[in-house]
Amino acid sequence: MLTRRSPRSTTRAVAALTTLVCLGALSACGDDGEETATDTPAASASESGDAGSFEPPAEGECAYPADGSPSVEGIEAPPADPEVEGEVDVTIATSAGEIAATLDADRTPCTVGSFVSLVEQGYFDGTECHRLTTQGIFVLQCGDPTATGTGGPGYTIPDELTGDETYPAGTLAMAKTPYPDSGGSQFFMVYEDTPLPAEYTVFGQVDKAGVEVLREVAADGTATGQPDGPPATPVVLETVSAG
Repeated sequence: MLTRRSPRSTTRAVAALTTLVCLGALSACGDDGEETATDTPAASASESGDAGSFEPPAEGECAYPADGSPSVEGIEAPPADPEVEGEVDVTIATSAGEIAATLDADRTPCTVGSFVSLVEQGYFDGTECHRLTTQGIFVLQCGDPTATGTGGPGYTIPDELTGDETYPAGTLAMAKTPYPDSGGSQFFMVYEDTPLPAEYTVFGQVDKAGVEVLREVAADGTATGQPDGPPATPVVLETVSAG
């Protein structure tokens, strides 16, 4: 499971995650407050509406409730009225190579609005990707300035799901806790087709060259030698820009 543990949900998140094998879930098995993708139902189709029923919110419907303190001082939540439209090109310059992605603001306006807002505030610059999985699920998880899996922007974002989500290589999606509408800043990039429940908002696509960068990082494994842990080749997001 690709999970995010927020400070306020530590107790219930730990209780849920202790019943899981870490590899079977895209969750970071580390400190409390971590963002992870797990097999525990968080925002399943039954909670989010019937498959295919999701519609982008009307103006003012992107709620970003406060959730603890931001990991970077001075971070502001994005406006509730979505301001970004269409496809948004993103360039992630990392210590392992450049990763380009295209975000879909029409499909996921709240998620893209938050991501672009954080990019414009420099939130991701200089942060380290804290989690690589190399067995069962194949992702690199980033977006936490503390590199512990516990950090966030100080607010949560709503899920934007249809229930039809899949996670092939190149997917760019949000991590979250096992509970609905609990994403923050942590996201994951998929480098090989990955079986996950349709509970993680897919908000963009990494290009083929970027996927190859991810695969090169994955080929070196984790720093611990286990299938789930910090990448052996550190990946620092040096700068992130949105066009």
